[in-house]
Amino acid sequence: MATAADTWGINEAQFWLRGDHPEQPVKFDPATGLWNVYGYPEAHQILSDPKTFSSDTQRLLPEKVAKNFEAFSEGNLVNMDPPEHGHLRKLVSHAFTPKVVADLEPRIAELAGELLDGVGDRMEMVTDLAYPLPVIVIAELLGVPASDRGLFREWVDAMLNNNVQFTLTDTDEMEKQTAVAVEQVGKLTEYLREHAAERRRKPREDLLTKLVEAEVEGSRLSENQVVNFANVLLIAGHITTTALLGNTVLCLDTNPEQYAKVRADRSLVPAAIEESLRYFSPFALVSRATTEEVELGGQTVPADQLMMLWLAAANRDPRQFTDPDTYDVTRPANPQIAFGRGIHFCLGAPLARLEGRVALNLLLDRFPHLRSDPDDGPTFVPSPSMTAVRRLPLLLTPRA
Repeated sequence: MATAADTWGINEAQFWLRGDHPEQPVKFDPATGLWNVYGYPEAHQILSDPKTFSSDTQRLLPEKVAKNFEAFSEGNLVNMDPPEHGHLRKLVSHAFTPKVVADLEPRIAELAGELLDGVGDRMEMVTDLAYPLPVIVIAELLGVPASDRGLFREWVDAMLNNNVQFTLTDTDEMEKQTAVAVEQVGKLTEYLREHAAERRRKPREDLLTKLVEAEVEGSRLSENQVVNFANVLLIAGHITTTALLGNTVLCLDTNPEQYAKVRADRSLVPAAIEESLRYFSPFALVSRATTEEVELGGQTVPADQLMMLWLAAANRDPRQFTDPDTYDVTRPANPQIAFGRGIHFCLGAPLARLEGRVALNLLLDRFPHLRSDPDDGPTFVPSPSMTAVRRLPLLLTPRA
């Protein structure tokens, strides 16, 4: 029987969106040379133990593949372990504290209102709101022109426009795939390099200036550290929120009873967002490398193995979530791990949640008849490692 995921053309590798649950929470795949982790407690254990499960995964990649990433590894928080990770993260953590994020709410509401002022009797959720809102916010924080968001989208879309699963066994294919992604990252990196150089000449009150001027243990960050760090902030600072917004609207639209509950009780908006993060986890996958032999999910995993943590599958684990394939905004407990956990917990999670709450409330305020277009369904990012609405046409007028 065809599922909604099939109808929408979501990558077939995302089995959890089709009601399937693996019998084994941890399994080695000889075809790819990777260990796949699908279970919630197992994922929780890995994310909580950076000593045994390192984020420095590039050391296990085939030489030709790893070479593609060399220029972008220095200063990349995602692939760093303690203590270096803690030193760099501390540099910008002040910009994402609860108070600083809360103080951004008026600006976020202003931007969302301006974006929605331009729609008529229909809108396309991603282009009109879900993409521009978070990218303007993070661009303003970093200090790069928000008017360049068309360039950012072009580069990021090219990175995500890949429907092939990662493998360690087909080096030639992986080299081709990573080369394409790296080319786009390179364009964004050079863009940020120019802005970083300008900040050295003319400092401003923005995050990019703080990175340029920052010192770690008495030393300034290298140019590569600055631009790669800024790269992560710019990309991660908007992709998750873009996906969160589009996915949440689609979840509500396809679950009318839940939609009615949220409309009737706006205090459920944060819960609706958390449930969409669980139900349609934007970043479906993160990776880790074992530093020693470890027992996990009934399996013995040797040292120096590459582990693929399917966070999205873990968020559908029936051992942790009752009726995991049901979207329920009144779920009594929802410890979803879409933002990760531990030292690599998403730095921008509070900002993403705030942007989601403000935007969703504004949509509900302005458009009481908001619904998807039955004649023009949603499309999704083709990547197997990301669940994100790429296009979601919406109707705003009453039903005929």
